[in-house]
Amino acid sequence: MPSIKTMTQLGASTAILALGFANISAAQEAGTTLKFAHVYETSEPYHTCAVDAHSALMAATDNRYGIEVYPASTLGKEVDINEGLSLGTVDIIYTGQLFAGRSYGPIAIGGAPYMFRDYEHWDAFRNSDLFDELSQGYTDATGNRIVAMTYYGNRHVTSNTPVTSPADMEGLKIRVPNAPLYMMFPEATGGNPTPIAFAEVYLALQQGTVDAQENPLPTIQAKKFYEVQSNINLTGHITDALLTIVGGPTLSSMDEADQAALSQVLQDTAVCATDAIRAAEAELVDWFRAEGVTVNEVDRGPFIEAVRAMHNGEMATWDQETYDRLQAIGQ
Repeated sequence: MPSIKTMTQLGASTAILALGFANISAAQEAGTTLKFAHVYETSEPYHTCAVDAHSALMAATDNRYGIEVYPASTLGKEVDINEGLSLGTVDIIYTGQLFAGRSYGPIAIGGAPYMFRDYEHWDAFRNSDLFDELSQGYTDATGNRIVAMTYYGNRHVTSNTPVTSPADMEGLKIRVPNAPLYMMFPEATGGNPTPIAFAEVYLALQQGTVDAQENPLPTIQAKKFYEVQSNINLTGHITDALLTIVGGPTLSSMDEADQAALSQVLQDTAVCATDAIRAAEAELVDWFRAEGVTVNEVDRGPFIEAVRAMHNGEMATWDQETYDRLQAIGQ
């Protein structure tokens, strides 16, 4: 894994171009090149680990298949790339659980605020029968297949004023991704959720279109939100993850052996990125403070109580049994 300093420096345009050209050149060696689309920066582990998956897939399929990665919304916003799976315009995507929940509601439960007690609870869910059942439900609904889940990090609120209690959220205009359940946390705490595409968030913060946003520490660094927000508030309100999904049209064009090889490579990619994100989270509070950003410790208890009342309310896209099974995992 590159150091935090290296990850930051990779944001330079020359590094981005070099990485992009190298990836395209490598992908051309394959008999069939699969398009892997996402909305994250080239400096982030999701991307760098996905780029490395090309050579692993080539080796596993005797060069029949390779991967070309399209980062930073190159092939569209998150809603667009989800639609592209079924259309066959993309083959593989990273996507948030709440975006997948647009097609199959119950899969979104893992992306709801304060649904997990901690990382260990999330990790147990990832490896549970419940997650397997929810993934199968998504496949039955869409024809696409969830093959891996990558830790995205604990999401925290950034702002230009401290947010250490639900009262500080009152009236705060906060950017959220364009999926309904991302509005649960702001609405439960009195905030004003405002959906804005990921690629447009920095400018929206800079221009004051919104007062705040929420993302994990590695993403706050990679997208440079700390340049236009003075406070990072450790709300840890979502233990979030990215689903790696392969499109149905792509899978139907591959034999079983190549499907299995692709799934294994993408699972290894998820482990690569998860490990890198966990390592970055452990370092970044000190890094942000060294950059002059105010990082506020938060008592999550009052936030949890405010949100818990909505867990099985009108916004829930899962039933009580699914909720109870998830909460029982690891107990």
